Amino acid sequence: MAEQPPEKPAAKSSWVNLLVDFGPLAVFFVVYKHFAPADAQNGLGVVVAVTKSTAAFMIATVLALILSKWKLGRISPMLWLSTTLILGFGTLTVFFHDPFWIQIKPTAVYLVFAALLLGGLLRGKAMLQILLQSAFEGLTQEGWLKLSRNWGLFFLFLAGLNEVLRQVLTFGGWLQAKLWLFTGLSFLFTFSQIPMVLKHGMGEDETEEFVDTPPHD
Repeated sequence: MAEQPPEKPAAKSSWVNLLVDFGPLAVFFVVYKHFAPADAQNGLGVVVAVTKSTAAFMIATVLALILSKWKLGRISPMLWLSTTLILGFGTLTVFFHDPFWIQIKPTAVYLVFAALLLGGLLRGKAMLQILLQSAFEGLTQEGWLKLSRNWGLFFLFLAGLNEVLRQVLTFGGWLQAKLWLFTGLSFLFTFSQIPMVLKHGMGEDETEEFVDTPPHD
């Protein structure tokens, strides 16, 4: 009997990637909705809800880090960096009881990632491959460079969008946008890159892992 080929790790761990990437944000949203006051003008109630949801967000982020190491056997540099910024801005939010800090956290993360990716291009390095610790089968160095460039520019766009939305929306409205709009845009952008990476040698079997592991904040 012929030996069966081993199962591809990407198919086995796709749900873990999604849980690690988006689970903490979902926890943040659920906890805030639970504690948010019925009256959006209740400033003190909003602050209390933000503080509690931020604390839950920080705990969930650390648990996601542990889950990544346990199930995937690794913690990518991008996850380490985003976790560090989440804990830093989260601590400021809880300490000062000020939603400002957790709202500018995505802007800071996006700008840091954009600087790393676009700065790497100036040195001819595809920093996205290093940050994700991924090696999509067949993807050429030129493909990685283009992917780093495109994600760097997209992160700049997201940073600007976050700044606009946090200025014009209530905290609850901003949080809704962070969960649904930003997540949706990230997935749409990831899908838009598939023709390019396929053109630059990535195997079609790798597209599932590519879609399941988009860079995130």
